[in-house]
Amino acid sequence: MSRERPTIVTAIAALFLLSAVYLLGIGLTMLARPGLVSMAAGADVLSGLETAGPYMFLLAGSAGIAVGIGLLRLHNCARRVAAVLALIGIVLLVPRVSGAVVALRIATLVWSGLEIIIRVVIVFSLYQAPVREVFEAE
Repeated sequence: MSRERPTIVTAIAALFLLSAVYLLGIGLTMLARPGLVSMAAGADVLSGLETAGPYMFLLAGSAGIAVGIGLLRLHNCARRVAAVLALIGIVLLVPRVSGAVVALRIATLVWSGLEIIIRVVIVFSLYQAPVREVFEAE
């Protein structure tokens, strides 16, 4: 039986793959030319883990590629990992939103709010019955 991948799953996989390619590019650039790229380049994606250095960029990028490919191949474990990573991202964004509200940084508040909305859509979409059924079909 052929399973057709839902469009939203393809879009989520593309987000993971694009983020992964970005992180791998930054990580490899940091290793090849130290000091050329700031670790802050990964702050929006890594939420504080960028301070661990270029190897964290490579590790997170590799994980993103694994999740993205897993979603494209309709592996149920990739669906669950993607949802958990999105939930972790939501939790890590709460302090940034709180700080932006207190300091009245509107741009940061809008951007962080958009990031939270995207992550909520990812989790919500991956746990909708039609999407779950496609992943769980044998």
